[in-house]
This record gives sequence, structure tokens and C-alpha cells, in this order.
Amino acid sequence: MEEEILSGGGEGGDKDKKVMVAIDESECSHYALVWALDNLRESISGPDAQLLIFMAQPPPQHIITFAASLGSARLYCPVSATLDFVNSVQENHKKLTLALLDRAKEICAERGVKVETIAEVGEPKTAICDAVQKYNVDLVVMGEHGLGRIKRAFLGSVSSYCIQNAKCPVLVVKKPK
Repeated sequence: MEEEILSGGGEGGDKDKKVMVAIDESECSHYALVWALDNLRESISGPDAQLLIFMAQPPPQHIITFAASLGSARLYCPVSATLDFVNSVQENHKKLTLALLDRAKEICAERGVKVETIAEVGEPKTAICDAVQKYNVDLVVMGEHGLGRIKRAFLGSVSSYCIQNAKCPVLVVKKPK
């Protein structure tokens, strides 16, 4: 009986569970993906299991800020970007996103785990929470970037936001130093 509970067997077990690993270009998210593959193998490698790899592309910004040096002071000048420039930046973000998702897919394939990759445009913290609902995710795994207390207080944290707002459990994987 204890073995059945731990393995998720029996009626109403862990069939059709979806685990989503949220990644970005950081080493922390790569570590979280590898950690999930190594430590959640039972949950993500069964015939009914689904592993989703999710990445948010930054939304387009039509105002770019340039910093110019004026002696010891700096001047910040917002400049409206041309449509061609915005499209070029978005295309580069898309290429980077697809390359990172392809690399994540390779890492999963090396470990014999089938995966579905998803990329959506939006702020990462809201895009992750929206994806949880859209794809009926049962667990989100993400890496901790290790912002200090001051930076986290001013900038916020994607993982903190997801812990508070995602409609499923969130597992934040901290990379050992």
C-alpha cells in the first residue's frame, strides 16, 4: 500500500499529470531542467506523463532608452524605435527562444524523456501563470536566479510572483554554490 501511494498507483493516481519547466537563458533554469529530469523521473517519463518546457519571449517595446555620457552625469533619452528595428529585435528574441527550447528538447531526449515545448510572448511571470491555466499544469519547476534581498525588493522575482499567483504548486530549484 505504501509503495502504491508513493508511486501514484491506484485509482485517481498521477495519470495525466503535467509538469512544466519554465526556462530562460540563465544557467539557473538549465540547472532546474536537469534537476527535474533527474529527480522527477517517475512523474515525467511514464506513458501518460507530460513534460512541458515553457519559455516566455519578452513583449515588443516601442521605446528604447539610450544612455549617453555627459561628463560625470548621464542623460537618459527615450527614443521611439522604428517598426523595422522593433521587428528585428523581436525576430532575434524568437530565434534565441527557439534555440533554447531546441537545446532543452535535446537534453530531455538524451535522458529518454518526451517533451513538448511552448513559447509565448509576454512578461515571464504573468506568461508562466497564464500557461499554467491554459495547459492545465499540475506542477511548475523553475530555477532561482539568486537575486539579493535588495534587488528582489525593487525588481521583484519571477519565482516569487509565480509562487503567489500560479494555480498549481511551484517548485523553485536553487543551484548549489
